[in-house]
Amino acid sequence: MSERRTGVLTGLAAYVLWGVFPLYFPLLEPAGGVEIVAHRIVWSLVFIALLLSVLRGWPQVRRVLTDRRTLLVLTGAAVLITGNWLTFVIAVNSDHVVDTSLGYFINPLVSVLLGVAVLGERLRRLQWAAVATAAVAVLVLTVDAGRPPWIALVLAGSFGAYGLLKKLVRVEAAPGLFVETLLLVVPALVVLVVLQARGAGSLGEAGAGHVLLLATSGIATAVPLLLFAASTRRIPLSTVGLLQYVTPLMHLAIGVFVNGEPMPPARVVGFAVVWAALVLFTVDSLRAGRAARRVVAEPAPAGL
Repeated sequence: MSERRTGVLTGLAAYVLWGVFPLYFPLLEPAGGVEIVAHRIVWSLVFIALLLSVLRGWPQVRRVLTDRRTLLVLTGAAVLITGNWLTFVIAVNSDHVVDTSLGYFINPLVSVLLGVAVLGERLRRLQWAAVATAAVAVLVLTVDAGRPPWIALVLAGSFGAYGLLKKLVRVEAAPGLFVETLLLVVPALVVLVVLQARGAGSLGEAGAGHVLLLATSGIATAVPLLLFAASTRRIPLSTVGLLQYVTPLMHLAIGVFVNGEPMPPARVVGFAVVWAALVLFTVDSLRAGRAARRVVAEPAPAGL
């Protein structure tokens, strides 16, 4: 019971930290989205390197760097997570937090579709119903806005694909994130140097406090991921699946009640349809989890 409680608390902490990101990234202005992501990469590498030294995790990093297949998969993952970070930061700092909320609400359904398309997984009836319902929600929001909800779709698609690639390799959170940021650090440093040379960078323009805030982006990136990894080792994935809705709910609340973003009737209807899809998806996941536990609990028949 203690392990389960620890798993729930660490998982909840991870999702709450991700949930407050729309309040955190505006603090990094006047840095723009590209500069913030570049700093996030550089400072994540520094922070995780210190963490790996404390945890003595460098042997795992060496194993990853000498495995060509794992390195190739993590390169793809690094590109995807960079695109996800950039889209999220730009969306948050341009007052589209509600769109980020929608993206992370539909992310589980996108992950299911990727499992079907790439891994050949088969969906149960309720899962198909959930995906179809979510498609209706996207259609409603598209008709209302006159264009697809691109921010939400890019966030859900990039993070879903990132999760798919991470599923293809067995790498712990800290070593995996270190390698991903290591692959990106040279382009990130080039971006920072070019921005400063052009006078478009914010270093030296907003004081030492601003530099310190940019440096904390490494901690803000790594800590939730490590908490999430600790959680998934202790509680069932069905519980993790329920906890994950904490983040988009917080994003929605921040977007509407803090930033004052509009919620016209059509957008409310679209979100309501998404939530209906998630209810179907969650009910199916809980049923499947109970069925799997019953199968494990049943004693095996005695041999002849």
